This record gives sequence, C-alpha cells and structure tokens, in this order.
Amino acid sequence: MNDHLSKEDYEEPCCPLELHPETKTIPLNAVIEKLDAYLERREFAAAERHLRYWAQEAQLCRDFRGKLTVLNEQIGFYRKQDKEAECFCAVKEALALSGTPDLAGTVTLGTTLINAATAYKAFGKAEEALPLYVRAREIYESALPPEDARLGGLYNNTALALCDLGSYAEAEKLYQKALAVMLRQTHGEADAAITYLNLADLVTAETGIGSCDERIEQYLQKAEELLNTETLPRDGYYAFVCEKCAPVFGYYGYFLTEKELKERAEKIYEGN
Repeated sequence: MNDHLSKEDYEEPCCPLELHPETKTIPLNAVIEKLDAYLERREFAAAERHLRYWAQEAQLCRDFRGKLTVLNEQIGFYRKQDKEAECFCAVKEALALSGTPDLAGTVTLGTTLINAATAYKAFGKAEEALPLYVRAREIYESALPPEDARLGGLYNNTALALCDLGSYAEAEKLYQKALAVMLRQTHGEADAAITYLNLADLVTAETGIGSCDERIEQYLQKAEELLNTETLPRDGYYAFVCEKCAPVFGYYGYFLTEKELKERAEKIYEGN
C-alpha cells in the first residue's frame, strides 16, 4: 500500500516565531481531517508520521492545547496499533500537560483521562484504568448534558474495566446507561451494537463459557439487528465497527454474520 507522502510527513517541524510565540496555534481541524483520511485508507505508517510531526510542531509553537489534542489522537492510534510503549509515552505526556490548573474540571481534562484509562485497560491494566474513569465521570456528568454521546462512550468503557475486575453487577448498570445514551444519537446504532456484544461477554464471564443463558442470544440478535440498520452510513467508522464485532459473533457461533461483517468492512476499505 502506498503512503502518499505530504509535505508535513517528511519536513522537519518549523514554526516561525514572532514577538508572541504563544499566539501561534497549529491548524487542528486540518490536522484531524488529514489523519482521518490516512486512517480511512488504512495508511497507518503515514498517519503515525503525521501525528509525530504535528506534536513536534505544536511544541515549537508553544501551542500546548493543540499538542494535547494531538497526544490524545496518538494515544488512540497507538492503542489500536498495539504499540504499548509508544502509547504509554503519549499517555504520560498527555496527563502531564492536562494537569495544569486552567484545565481542572474541564471536558478537555475528562477526555484525556478517558483516553489514558482506555489505554491502560487495553494493555491489561484495568486497576490503573478505573480511578481515571471515575475522575472522568465526575467531570463529564458535571460538564455535559445527560444525552451527550461522550457519556455513552465513557459508561461503556468504564464497564469494560469493571468486567475485568469482576464487578459484573456494576458493569451491567453502566452498559445499560451507555445504551440509553447511544440509542438517542443519530446513527448511534453502531456504538449500541458494540455495547450489546459487551453485555453478551459480561454474561459469559459471569456464568462461564458454554453458558446457555438466554440473555446472550438476545444481546447477539439485538447487536446484529442494529448493525443492519439501513440508515447507518457505510463509512470508515462503520467498517471499523464491523471489523471489531465480527470475531465476537464468530466466537458465539454466528459464523455467517462474522463473514458478512468482514466482507462489509473490506468492501468499504477497498472503496476508500
């Protein structure tokens, strides 16, 4: 796969400083749009270079809020690429940057805490993740309206950490809270499908592999129904969700659904 290099992918960062360097900011919207384009085409090496470039550029510009945004993107990117060392390096730097008094209690801090916690959870450190999720929840529930989509993601991810720690009843309550938020969103069906599959895994973890609990079947059927929603945009995110959900269906014996979801994802990626 070609990595379609752009200027910022190979040039050394350069931020022309004038009398007030603190007024310089990086073009965050353009940075994120370009990153999304790389990820849509699965050009991961180019995406990594892109993020590194703009993290350095933001540092030179003394645009620390911009750098925090880039670091948050790096955390998610390295987590998905299974690059633990790079991920935790970005986590450490992001937490340090977000620990300033002017960010206390802000959504920005809450988002950084969630990203850090999700990284810890992804690499088997649920005990370290949970306190960060708790802090983030305090901020989000205070700063955001109860129907905000970001709360749905927070509840879902916190529940995942609780499941790892064996707190199944508490996790189930949070999954239900997540669904209540997700199903109120436009095109929220994809995220809700993931949460229903997480509920199936919760039942399995709680009752044992091979459980005949009818709730598992109900959750799987609901997830499949949601992923088949005709109005869901067949875009890169939908492809990512199909790819993420496919092996879960396969695990429970839904092999045709697994095959169909993989094919949908590949078709979208090829089209991009």
